[in-house]
Amino acid sequence: MRGSGCFTVMKALIPIWISATALTGAAADTPPVATGINGFGLELHRRLADPDTGNVLTSPWSIASALAMTYAGAAGETRAEMAKTLHLGEDEAANHAGIAAIAADLAELARASRERVENPDRHGGPETPLQIVTANRLFGQAGQPFEKPFLALLENTYAAPLEQVDFIRQAEAARSRINEWVEERTRERIKDLIPGGVLDEETRLVLANAIYLKAAWAAPFREEPELAFHVDGAGQAKVPGLVHQAPYGYRQIPGGTLISVPYEGGGLQFLIALPDARDGLAALEKQIDAARLAEAARLPKREVILRLPKFKLEPGRIMLADHLKAMGMPRAFDVPQGSADFSRMAPRKPDDYLYIDNVIHKAFIDVNQDGTEAAAATAVIMMRATSIAADPPAEVRVDRPFLFAVQHVASGTCLFLGRVTDPR
Repeated sequence: MRGSGCFTVMKALIPIWISATALTGAAADTPPVATGINGFGLELHRRLADPDTGNVLTSPWSIASALAMTYAGAAGETRAEMAKTLHLGEDEAANHAGIAAIAADLAELARASRERVENPDRHGGPETPLQIVTANRLFGQAGQPFEKPFLALLENTYAAPLEQVDFIRQAEAARSRINEWVEERTRERIKDLIPGGVLDEETRLVLANAIYLKAAWAAPFREEPELAFHVDGAGQAKVPGLVHQAPYGYRQIPGGTLISVPYEGGGLQFLIALPDARDGLAALEKQIDAARLAEAARLPKREVILRLPKFKLEPGRIMLADHLKAMGMPRAFDVPQGSADFSRMAPRKPDDYLYIDNVIHKAFIDVNQDGTEAAAATAVIMMRATSIAADPPAEVRVDRPFLFAVQHVASGTCLFLGRVTDPR
């Protein structure tokens, strides 16, 4: 049986972390894996943000992580298509190590923040610590002969142990268990990731990734009760807003302006790409590329009076299978039939092999005067086939549709990426 989705069900879900160098502290050069995640995330964002789409939100980190874990089990032309679509480098070991390094640095940022909170006299800092949780897990059919090197790589590099479940006899119970795991890792922000009817007796593996983030601004914003905003680039509406003056990252680019707002500790930042024209978002999105995002991690500082809307986005689950096929990896979904090759994941026979059935994604973000709370989860479902600064302050009014990202400063990786056309 086949389905569609935004997490990969090969009847399997696969998350991935990539990183090639140690990243703690402000980065020098952008790691290739970060450029790859951002390039993939932007390409997917453009597909989701068609002219009729309003607000959009994804976690490039979560989706790329889940699919990179799946890629670890791919072989032949399936592997080549996945690598190209995910913008992975030729050195597979470096890809996996790079993701792991970024994950480790995120964990270190959270640890350092907790220490500042616990020792305020020694370090100063916020009243509440930065919270970052990244997690991976494999949910596999009990008795399925998964390849030991594949399982070892995911457990040792991605901290993704195998949990055995029974899809054949208790698919609904397995679905409940996976959704419960996601909900726990995202502080209950991502619920019911996998809908009913997606998993069945042919499901063999679900590779899951979850990320949760709660970060305070380096300097809190003041609330501005009414901020004029051109909804969808057209008529004005009054929305709750935020205002603050501080040295922010600032650079004018063709067609718009980039502004970066640091979170406490400086390891993460909120990036805004604001078009010059109130209806200029689509044009700006086309010209933003992975190199521009890498550059945005190190913008020069300028005193800025920044006004932006509060917003909360929770767009619901996204089924990614058709998008990923169109982006260049149809073989992973067994198109044409018999072409999927995940022989590094589990033994492959002409009449009994794994393919990706679904890739399911869901994300949430809340931007307010105190900071940002965000969460996302991705599942890859694998199925069994039985046939083949000196300047005066700049005043920036974010009063029109804009692109945004929550960015890991050291690597430039976009943990979350989206657009706001209507903040209400």
